[in-house]
Formats: sequence, structure tokens, C-alpha cells
Amino acid sequence: MLINTYGSAVFGIDATTITIEVNIMKGTGYFIVGLPDSAIRESQMRIWSALKENHFRMPGRRVIINMAPADIRKEGSAYDLTIAVGILAASEQLIYEELEQYIIMGELTLEGKVLPIKGALAIAIQAKKEGFKGFILPKQNAREAAIVEGLEVYGVDHLVDVVDFFETKLALERVIVDTRQEFAQNLKLQTSDFSDVKGQQNIKRALTIAAAGGHNALLVGPPGAGKTMLAKRLPGILPPLELEEALETTKIHSVAGKLPTDVSMIAARPFRAPHHTISDVALVGGGAHPQPGEISMAHNGVLFLDELPEFKRSVLEVLRQPIEERRITISRARFSVDYPASFMLIASMNPCPCGFYNHPEKDCVCGPGIVQKYLNKISGPLLDRFDLHVEVTPVKFDELTGAEISETSAELRPIVSNARNLQAERFETDKKVHCNAQMDTQQVNAFCELNPESKLLLKQAMERLGLSARAYNRILKVSRTIADLEASETIEMQHIAEAITYRTLDRNNWG
Repeated sequence: MLINTYGSAVFGIDATTITIEVNIMKGTGYFIVGLPDSAIRESQMRIWSALKENHFRMPGRRVIINMAPADIRKEGSAYDLTIAVGILAASEQLIYEELEQYIIMGELTLEGKVLPIKGALAIAIQAKKEGFKGFILPKQNAREAAIVEGLEVYGVDHLVDVVDFFETKLALERVIVDTRQEFAQNLKLQTSDFSDVKGQQNIKRALTIAAAGGHNALLVGPPGAGKTMLAKRLPGILPPLELEEALETTKIHSVAGKLPTDVSMIAARPFRAPHHTISDVALVGGGAHPQPGEISMAHNGVLFLDELPEFKRSVLEVLRQPIEERRITISRARFSVDYPASFMLIASMNPCPCGFYNHPEKDCVCGPGIVQKYLNKISGPLLDRFDLHVEVTPVKFDELTGAEISETSAELRPIVSNARNLQAERFETDKKVHCNAQMDTQQVNAFCELNPESKLLLKQAMERLGLSARAYNRILKVSRTIADLEASETIEMQHIAEAITYRTLDRNNWG
């Protein structure tokens, strides 16, 4: 008897429906075809044990299983439940006429328990798109899949639950999630605040500008100055995620298997801070079975690289293309997958190996040329992608022990959001540009016009401070953002003057 059940395969962050054709005929043997990997071929033993432990029987005839389309490689153990239900239906141990209206996914243990899977949200979205009635999956993933409206989602713990559901012996409770209510509740979860940082008002101002324009920023300062503490609080002042952004971010974490079991949707902007020993594959994604890397996990959020010069040069260089294109393509001989990677890059570093170059109180012990050699660990093209170079100085004792309360993240977020709204109106005709940092040369010329006084100030600054040519466009972009923070239609002298102060590493006398 020939029976079809349906599962799904995830490629990149999108799913493809897989038809599991089970045919039982005369003869003996168990055959599974359609480019299965080792985990799928090993499913025979898991399924055989799960059926026997629950008083079902493995057919004593020839079992042929085809996973269509046969030219797509199938990977992982999430097809165990799909195949098991197909075998039960084909051997007439399970009779249900609407079986083909459901996507069924889950890994089985030897006793028949159902284990979690990856990519449940992507699978649910595709199932809804293709008109399936429902989705049966492990209970741990049910709330994640239930975000998709119009699809019946049922979470199960055991193979017997699935059989009893189809035979109407058990009424599974449909999992329903109010997406907008869940999103609104999760938006309120904010653990760290800018008011925790004592002093450092100039650095908070720089990070506010970075958040308002989507600019990448490099924090340079001695150990203990608060670089990491400030960077960790940056997501709290970024504009809240839109619902579509939250769904896309959740989908990436779901595919990577990094979505917490008690969370159905990611509503806070991601903050990823990989260790400097990370490999280039772990950072950008890939591997034998491609998975999203840290830059995709930081999509719609912040990627923070602490102690930037300690990262391997090969790791840093692979960042250049994703920063510009806001996505990464992983290519293999038979296929390629795209992962989104639109993130703000925030990095920190000491000014020299000892950490005390330009320190107001402690002397630097590094020899001649060591400071420049240390800085040269970061290539010019990567350094060029940081719009703001911010020199962080130690906090004074009076500021550290003072009772003065600085601005909170809740107070700064509306200021940043207003600036982003102005940029959204400015770039509404260009779907590829969302903020000032993403402007190309033509847009810079169009939206960053300078009056004669501002142009003269910028010329004098470049000549006297020895600013590099690559600093010119960056200063214009940052000054446009500073003007947006003040809701100014034109770029004034004070905006240019402040933007110039954020090009520390471009000065001839640095190092």
C-alpha cells in the first residue's frame, strides 16, 4: 500500500516541503532513497524500536521509502516521526483520510518520545504558504511554530500521541499564540540600562549617534574604561524591532537551533559578542552542513568584537563583504544558501599592547613603533568601515562615586527613533537603504550638502589634522546623522565639527 506523509527541509532560512512516500509490497528488506544522510538511514533502528515498545509492528515485508524531490539532500533526524507515521499508515495500523493535510516532524527516541527539531518557524511559514491544514511537531517547538496564524499547530511528546490524535482517541490541544501580544510583552524585557554607566557622557553621545544612523563604531581606550559595558547597552537605545524584523530574526535563531524553548519570538534586538578565538566559518556561517554564523545571529542587532586586534586577520577580513551587502552567501558544489546579515558592528580595542597609550595618568611602556604596529593588525579596508573612532578615557573618581543620574536608555530611545524616522522618509524610494550609514556616494552628494562655512571648516580640519581621504565621506554621513538628531534639514558647522572629533585613528599624529 502506498501512503504519502509530509515533512520539510530547511535550506538557509527557508523551508522546502518534502514528500515521504512509503510503499509496502511483497518481499523483504528496508530501503530508503532520495539522497538521505547517515542520520536518516539510521532512523530504521530508532523507528523499529519505537514501534515495538508501543505495541506496533514493523511490517515483515519490503518497505520502500522515497524522499521527494529526490535531487535535494535531506539531513538530520527530524524525519523519524514522519517516516514512522507513514509506515503505520501504509501497513494499515493507522487509518486517517486527512493524513496528507499535515506536516509532521520530530526525532524519535528508542521508546517513542519525540525530541525537538530546528527551524520550526521556517517550516510553519512554508506549510501555511502551501495550504497545509496543520503542523504536528515536538511540544518544545510548538509555541515557536504557532506564531504563524492560520495554521493548526499541535505539540506532542510521544509517538502514541500522534497515532491517538489521528484515530480521534486523543484530542490534542491546539497551540495558539497571540503574536502581537507576545511581541509587545517581550519588548518590555530590558535588563541593562545606560544609566548604569557612570560618567562617559561623550561616549554615550557617540553611541547615540551610532544608533541613530546605523553607524559602525570603534571604541579605543585603556583597560577598565567601560568600553564593553557601554557596548552591551547599545541595543537598549536602538529603535524597537518591527514585527516583520522580529519574525525574520526569530527564524534565523530557530534554524540555528539557538531559540530558547520558553521563547516563541525574539522581540529584543540581538547582541552577539563572539570570543576572539572564533573561526571565520563560525563568524560568517557555513560548514559541511551550512548553518548561520554569528553575523547572521546578530541580524537586526549588534555584533560586538571585543579586543579587535586579537582576532585572527583572516576572520576580520571576511567581514568586509557582509558589512556592505548586509547578507552572506554560502556556496557549495551542489547548492548555495543566503543568510541575512544586517547588523551594526561595534568593536573595542586597547590603544597599544600595554593599554596605556595616551592615558592621562599612567605611562605607556611600549617601544617606538609598537603602537602603530598594533593598530596595523586591523587592515585599512576594515578600518574604513568604522564611521566613528571614539577615544574612551578612564572615569574620574568624582564621577564614579557621584550621585548624579545620567540619561536612561528609555530616554535615549525616542531620540534615536525620531532620527531613524527622518531617515526612513528620506530613503523611502530606495528599499536597499534604511539609514544614513548605508548611503552611497550619490546619496551623500544629494543629502549632505554643505554651506561655504562648513565646507571651509572640513577643509581646514583635513589639512591640519592630516585626516585621510577615506574620512571625508564618513564625516559627511555622521554629520548628517547629528543633524537628524536635532531635526535639522541642513548640516551646520557644529554638526561637521562634532563629526570630525570621531575620526581619531585617521589623524597623522595617532600612534
